[in-house]
Amino acid sequence: MLHILKMIVIAAAGVALGLAATFVSVERSQNLGQGAGLWFGAVKAGPWTGWPKTGTRDADPYARAFFARTGETPLGITEGLSFIARQDSRGAWLEPRCDYLVSGAVPPARYWTLSALDPDGHIPPGGGERHGFTSSELLRKSDGGFEIRIAASARPGNWLPVVSGQPFLLMLRLYDTSLSANAFSVVERVMPSIAREACR
Repeated sequence: MLHILKMIVIAAAGVALGLAATFVSVERSQNLGQGAGLWFGAVKAGPWTGWPKTGTRDADPYARAFFARTGETPLGITEGLSFIARQDSRGAWLEPRCDYLVSGAVPPARYWTLSALDPDGHIPPGGGERHGFTSSELLRKSDGGFEIRIAASARPGNWLPVVSGQPFLLMLRLYDTSLSANAFSVVERVMPSIAREACR
């Protein structure tokens, strides 16, 4: 009888420990989940990180738990891919007191968006009307290239505002992209660079 009681206690402790570890992982993943670095199958290209499997049946258990808890729906692999950046191209954390220049290449896609979001992946309160750019509304250079300036104060050209004093991240969404078929081979040179400029 004592032996059975010990086994029940050990099993209960194991279940409790497993549930606690899952709860902590999902709670930490609430910090945009994908950006918390806890999920498996990440693809990194320069400052950008994506999780191509989150919208598939192969999504890991932590990703499934996160989306079940939040009620959010990730992009399916045939719909597109999402990438986030919390650091610039030199590896320094993005800071709202600094200006950034996003420029360079974007993987082939029918349509893409670049958004500045709070660390939880939501539109920040008090950030004004513009929270992102779409590929169809950018002012482009004569060679077809683009530059987006990210700053708390107004800048000429393509200006993406952030809220002064509030941390942020960048999210790049690629819709109907050929990259979906080989997302794990994405490299830095096909993604936009994020260059820090002046800081206040």
